[in-house]
Amino acid sequence: MIKIIKNFNNNRFLYLAIGSTLIFFLYLIFALVPVSSCFKLDVGSNSLGLSFFYTKDMVQSFFESRTQDQLLCYNQFLQKWDTIFALVSTVMFGSWIVCLFKNKSLFLIVPTILGMIADWSENYIELLMIETYLNSSAISETLVSLGSGINSFKFAMIGLTYLIILIGIMIALKIFLTNFIFRNKTPQ
Repeated sequence: MIKIIKNFNNNRFLYLAIGSTLIFFLYLIFALVPVSSCFKLDVGSNSLGLSFFYTKDMVQSFFESRTQDQLLCYNQFLQKWDTIFALVSTVMFGSWIVCLFKNKSLFLIVPTILGMIADWSENYIELLMIETYLNSSAISETLVSLGSGINSFKFAMIGLTYLIILIGIMIALKIFLTNFIFRNKTPQ
């Protein structure tokens, strides 16, 4: 029993990473995709947050191509479901970083956390744009610029997170292969 507890403690971040990855994919498949269907179009962008940047014309086109009900649905999506998605993905990516770097470099999860905060901030800006558009059919150039800038920053943090994870995987593979070769090396 003590051996099991010790093994769990040694691998708790691996279990957290695997568990959070499972939750991430289940949430994506069973919550995010079905809920987003109410504002999805067959042609064009289905989320402003999935573009690296956007312009006033892109936002105008995005809003004009949807009915008021679809925009209200998108509003609810941003308030609830996308907010939860940012949290779930941050836990997943952060736990993989902690697992790969053996809890030695916690500062490496900072880009992941900043990406989540940027996502939430960008959602808030989009909510303001939707509210303004529904009330007056106008779109603020300032809000578009601010939202687009925050969105670009979010993607930069996501890219940095992927790079950190890739470096962690490469280090882990190097250690594994070095240990494997060292153990299987026969004296000549």
